[in-house]
Amino acid sequence: MERVTLNVEKRDKVGKGIARSLRREGMIPAIIYRAGNSLPIAISKKAMTDFIKTTAGEHAVVNLNFSNGDIKLAILKEYQLDPVKGDILHTDFFEVSLTEKVTVHVRVLLKGEPIGVKRDGGLLQHVLREIEITCLPDKIPGHIEIDISNLETGQALHVKNLTIGKDVELITNPDEVIANVVAPIIEKEEAAPVEVAAAAPEIVEPEVIKKGKKEEKEEEKEEKGKK
Repeated sequence: MERVTLNVEKRDKVGKGIARSLRREGMIPAIIYRAGNSLPIAISKKAMTDFIKTTAGEHAVVNLNFSNGDIKLAILKEYQLDPVKGDILHTDFFEVSLTEKVTVHVRVLLKGEPIGVKRDGGLLQHVLREIEITCLPDKIPGHIEIDISNLETGQALHVKNLTIGKDVELITNPDEVIANVVAPIIEKEEAAPVEVAAAAPEIVEPEVIKKGKKEEKEEEKEEKGKK
């Protein structure tokens, strides 16, 4: 990507009131950091918005062109957005030198559809979305891609599987997982509870005691004697 030049102006005054005034004039307050020092600047809101849209979150070295003719090389470190309108409120730049290495975070993009998802219905997990590297400013990759097409269920790709430039030093642990495919979660249907009917109470019939013939005759004699 061709290096972008942004026109900036040095600010002598800082504060919330000054920042609001700049925004009303179509400018954005910003700061350039370098070796523990900071320099307040102002930059066109339109130019800054176009630059952020063009780079889409990728690190890019820019020429910050001052009105007095000075030019500083810098990397956009971060920017603050209005939570409601989405407008840019403030930006931070980090001044760099083309002869000094810098440490930055670079996005990791996944390419392709894993076999474990397409064939087996597994679930893809994108665990690590950026890695930390060290290199010269003009060697910073916009992003790093990794092909996950052959990733099967139960497999994972690690930082060590990334292909990075020979001039780039990896800082992130090589064993960290970038992406993996896990088996789909199958919910087991719970068996319906079996209702056990209560046993009917056992009806105990009164015991019938049968009397022998001898006992019956004796009772008949007793009855006759009473008469």
